[in-house]
Amino acid sequence: MPSTIPAAGTLPWRRTKAGGLEVLLVHRPRYHDWSWAKGKLDPGEEWAVAAGRETEEETSIPVRLGRPLPSTSYTVLDKQGVPATKEVRYWAATPTAKGGPLRNEIDEIAWLAVQDAHDRLDYSRDRDQLRALVRADKEGELDTTAFLIVRHAKALSRSDFSGEDDQQRPLDEAGRQRSLDIIPLLGAYGIQRVGSSPSVRCVDTLTPYAQSLGRSVTIHGSLSEEDFALLARWRAGAFGLDPVAAAEITHRQLAKRRPRALCGHGPVLPAMLHVLSARCSHSESGRAAQVAVDNAIDLGMAKGEVLVAHVTHSRTLGPQVVAVERHLPSP
Repeated sequence: MPSTIPAAGTLPWRRTKAGGLEVLLVHRPRYHDWSWAKGKLDPGEEWAVAAGRETEEETSIPVRLGRPLPSTSYTVLDKQGVPATKEVRYWAATPTAKGGPLRNEIDEIAWLAVQDAHDRLDYSRDRDQLRALVRADKEGELDTTAFLIVRHAKALSRSDFSGEDDQQRPLDEAGRQRSLDIIPLLGAYGIQRVGSSPSVRCVDTLTPYAQSLGRSVTIHGSLSEEDFALLARWRAGAFGLDPVAAAEITHRQLAKRRPRALCGHGPVLPAMLHVLSARCSHSESGRAAQVAVDNAIDLGMAKGEVLVAHVTHSRTLGPQVVAVERHLPSP
């Protein structure tokens, strides 16, 4: 079977003063074509991270990722001249700053209205992402804010922890590495605020990213699993925590318009995720998002996993989840 070459890119978009929609295309002199900014993943790099990195490298414009768009695949020749399948995953994206000089591989960029972009694209496969972006815009589900739920990274086992207060149990070596690995992932979605259970293993999962922003992790006591009376009930078969309190803090944070992340424990996550499930939109993509969230509720999230909910904010409907992604740690 042909090998697969993973790549990622974005469709940066903006509004004109008149309210029209424009998207950003790039011109590659090597191929004499107009397409989307994209490029290959670096070894060990996550798709979403590569999408933002490649966009900035090619256009000089930093972007914040929005909702995912349809991926595409096609046959290319690898470095040895052997046919390979190139898989490209795309995201909508919004610029976060003005750009500078272009790199050699891109000699021109162009902000174009939708029809002009459609006509200028050299590959029919690239129009699939454009159509999806336009459809999301017509449904009022293009301008989104990222809301992330993170399960804490791997911690020392209870049997290996010598302390008496389980809340102080730290991350192990793999967990500390995951806390570093998610820095560029959270950055790709422009996360500005991070909150956590008081437990050290949760706080430390997000602390490296918070420090990269020059911020601290906000503590939410209602996300804790260390209330021993409640924990005993959970071990005895009851839910064991305070699902109402965990749901309330999740709902309050979901309603805010700045991209943010919350880190919690396995037993707390269902209460948090039920909030997302209840807030999924009724569109086709919203129904797919609800399936993804419900799967996370039913099957659980892996330690160190990041679930990304893309949220619109409506004056009449409140926060609506329109798309969901799940990012698992490397094996």
